[in-house]
Amino acid sequence: MQNLDILLIFARVAEMSSFTRAAETLGIQKGRVSMVIRELERDLGVALLHRTTRSVQLTEDGRAFYSRARDLLADVEELRSMFANRGAPLRGRLRVDMPTELARSIVVPALPQLMAAHPELELELSSTDRRVDLVQEGFDCVVRLGPIGDETLVARPLGKLRMINAASPGYLARYGVPHTLDDLRSQGHRMIHYAPTLGAKLAGWEYPTGDGYAVLALPGAMQVNNVQTYHAAGLAGIGLIQAGYSGLAHYVERGALVEVLPDLRPKPLDASLVVAHRRNLSQRVRAFMSWIETVLEPYFD
Repeated sequence: MQNLDILLIFARVAEMSSFTRAAETLGIQKGRVSMVIRELERDLGVALLHRTTRSVQLTEDGRAFYSRARDLLADVEELRSMFANRGAPLRGRLRVDMPTELARSIVVPALPQLMAAHPELELELSSTDRRVDLVQEGFDCVVRLGPIGDETLVARPLGKLRMINAASPGYLARYGVPHTLDDLRSQGHRMIHYAPTLGAKLAGWEYPTGDGYAVLALPGAMQVNNVQTYHAAGLAGIGLIQAGYSGLAHYVERGALVEVLPDLRPKPLDASLVVAHRRNLSQRVRAFMSWIETVLEPYFD
């Protein structure tokens, strides 16, 4: 292959299962993608893709070719960055996904520093609380909180995000400030339950014990399935919340929320940078991992 762009275009079509989506993520015309694939199949003498009106799927030959092409592209990226000046500006596209609240409260406010240091970096930032598919959706890396839940992915630990217990001043004025677990019961406290799926089994109030963490059954004021709504309910004084300090810091600093039971904080939340393949750590991904670790460090336990 004289031009590695051919392999890149083919790999993106294979990953996205779509000529249109591949063209969009690469910033080129769909017609160019179609022409490149046709010429590649003609040169190789085999069909690499099954085309239908609804989707594009790899043939058996296509799967074998994609596996080798992906490794070759990773080798080229690694070779290009092997002797690169680590202080040199980053160039090219970096597509990242992370939880919405983390992006809003911590990462986006810090981005001007990264963009000033690397003005030629083309950052595509997705923020969603669902588990995206790194390969199908074309992400270079994602920041995930909690368990990874997929053994085929490669996770690089960033740290453990501090969790706190909090309530609004108005709520504490009505129910009192708890200092012990017994106070949570005797003062009649209520918590706001968070679950990604409404109607799911509720976890309760988490607290540390001598050999780990336990859960106290506490009445619920309401149940929500969105982190921003969870914070808003706490700010409104509806109940107690347990959440990451990174998303609550500005509320605590200005007095809109008050930390309670600081000696009984919930278990810290694992933060990881996740890639789809062990050789996907390009210079851009490595630099982003180092940068975001620094940004999140004040919120690690």
